[in-house]
Amino acid sequence: MAEQYAPAPVMVATNNGDAYQDEDGFHLDLERYWIEARTLKYWLAGIIALGVVAGLIVTLLSTPLYRANARIEVSQVAANVTDLDPLESEGLVSELQYLNTQYELLESRFMAVRIVEAGNLMRDEEFVEAFNLAEEEDLTQQDVEDLLLENINIAPITQSSLVDIQFSSSSAGLSANITNLWAEEFISANYEKRFGANIEARDFLRDQIEELREQLSISERELVEYANANEILVLDNLGAASSSESPSQTLIASDLAALNTALAAAVTDRIAAQAAVMSGDFPGQDPRNQMRTALIASEAELASLESNFGPGYPELIQKRAEVEALKESLSSGSRNALQAATLRENELRRQLEQAKGRFLGQQGQGIQYGILEREVDTNRELYDALLQRFKELEASGAGQNNLKLIDSASVPEEPYAPSLIQNMLIALVASLLLAGGFVYLRVVLSQTLRDPQDVQRRLGLPMLGMIPKIRTENIAEEILRRSSELSEAYKSARTNLSFLTPQGAPKALMLTSSVPAEGKSVSAAALATSFSHLGKRVLLIDADLRNSKLANTLGVKGHGKGGLAALLTNNAPLGSEAIKLEDFGFDYVPIGHKPPNPVELLASPRFAELIDEARGTYDQVLIDGAPMLSLADAIEMSRAVDGVIYAIETDRLKMRAIETSINRLRRTGAQVYGAIVTKLDEHGAAYGYGYGYGYGYGYGEDAAPANAD
Repeated sequence: MAEQYAPAPVMVATNNGDAYQDEDGFHLDLERYWIEARTLKYWLAGIIALGVVAGLIVTLLSTPLYRANARIEVSQVAANVTDLDPLESEGLVSELQYLNTQYELLESRFMAVRIVEAGNLMRDEEFVEAFNLAEEEDLTQQDVEDLLLENINIAPITQSSLVDIQFSSSSAGLSANITNLWAEEFISANYEKRFGANIEARDFLRDQIEELREQLSISERELVEYANANEILVLDNLGAASSSESPSQTLIASDLAALNTALAAAVTDRIAAQAAVMSGDFPGQDPRNQMRTALIASEAELASLESNFGPGYPELIQKRAEVEALKESLSSGSRNALQAATLRENELRRQLEQAKGRFLGQQGQGIQYGILEREVDTNRELYDALLQRFKELEASGAGQNNLKLIDSASVPEEPYAPSLIQNMLIALVASLLLAGGFVYLRVVLSQTLRDPQDVQRRLGLPMLGMIPKIRTENIAEEILRRSSELSEAYKSARTNLSFLTPQGAPKALMLTSSVPAEGKSVSAAALATSFSHLGKRVLLIDADLRNSKLANTLGVKGHGKGGLAALLTNNAPLGSEAIKLEDFGFDYVPIGHKPPNPVELLASPRFAELIDEARGTYDQVLIDGAPMLSLADAIEMSRAVDGVIYAIETDRLKMRAIETSINRLRRTGAQVYGAIVTKLDEHGAAYGYGYGYGYGYGYGEDAAPANAD
């Protein structure tokens, strides 16, 4: 088979056709959506018009609503009853928390309950009429509360402590009354919360102070009695204040610390004395150092005498005795010092063990003593704090409310809803979104080939030709007329075929499609005619042995000879069954009689021999093959030809079905050179693939489209 001149670019297809990915990255096919919108322009206009009309109807049928507005000021107050956990931080975060708390209280069910009770709304005729509650048989207070919460709106003023209270209803007077009532009840509730509990708080604190005073007296008495009973003498801890963090020190603990220090010094002395006995080294101020110096000098003199005189020399004997005496003195002195240090260490260790025993005996008592002492401290702190807070409450009494009514609500003169402009804008935006969704669904759900560029983007095949849809029944006449739109389109396809290989168009080409009536037979006839116009000897073989339409397309009446079926069953030469079509300028081999076993005939070596014979006789051989469907005819024929041209009808089959058919061909080793898109209508023109002749050129608009394959 001949090689393809230029490989098709690698494409990654998507399932919906609205986006794809190529070598340059990801692209969104906005043009596809725009063309689809232009195609559906009347539908989209209807959707938008219906949306606007619906917005207008809703506005006209809606009940007018009146909103009243009252404004209050919320000043921050740090309320504290016991002052045990003071809230003294008045920073930005604390202020925001306080304001947000007030906003939540304003629209809480607590306020709804107060309003229902204060305004007696269950029996208020204006309220019942405004909300159409007269027909409600099982109306409860909770239902009324829910109505209030649904229609109340709290609107804080940014960067201020002001907040607006708004209530809306179908009655202007009712909206103003409930708004003012809401503001008044909230201010009253806040005042009651702040100052209504002062007397109760003072009584509560008085009782608590009396109780704490008694507890403090009892805890102090228990602490003193426990210390006296257990002979616990407490010393000040180096002048530090006695507290839970710096506990006081007992007399026994102080003695234990002193004995431990003395024992450490005795151990050090004993180790030093033991080292002196073993090494002969003494501390710098030790008198034995002078004795050691004298010993060294005497040993030196003894060595000198021994070198000069014999062992019986009197001075030598005297000096040797002196050296021995000095050594004995040093040895006995070191042993005496070590013995004294050891005795002192043992005595201190004995006294330390006795002190430790007394301390351990008193340690459990110290734990209980610390518990009693901390209880005294805690009771004293609580007593002082409550006493201080009680004095503050006595002095404060009742103060001013931190909430103030700035503007009371007046009766609104005009309704705020429904707003014609707002509703129309909402309807317009909603209808535009609905129209956009409609276009998007059309593109996503339309899995057919509508944009010819999808051949390259999604199928990975070169675009060889784009054939317009012809509204006439006489296709042969359009093929023969060189100036027709159909002929011009196939001339362009023929030119593209000539660039497939360096030698020109592949010599033996088969045309196939996914299903019948996609235009492959018309394409085969038109391409054969176009090649003959170049002066080439062209052979067109009708190889659709199951359901051929090529003879009808060419206007050939009857088969005349045995055709391709006869050639496949005998060894007759190819020319014996070829028919010369003078009008078209090429030779034509019809199918002859339909055989019962077309696949076996096409898969036989005889078909490949016929194609090889045609290559030697003709300049161009075109085979009109059977459609793919689930048949093997086209696959078997593809083994004998140089390559395959795939015909695809616009906006007919799902892209997945086309991909499956092409992949079947490729898996068998067939060379698929490219695709011809047929029956391109106004949608193709919208994509910019017109030929300048105008669709329907020379044909009546009412003519039925051709159904030839």
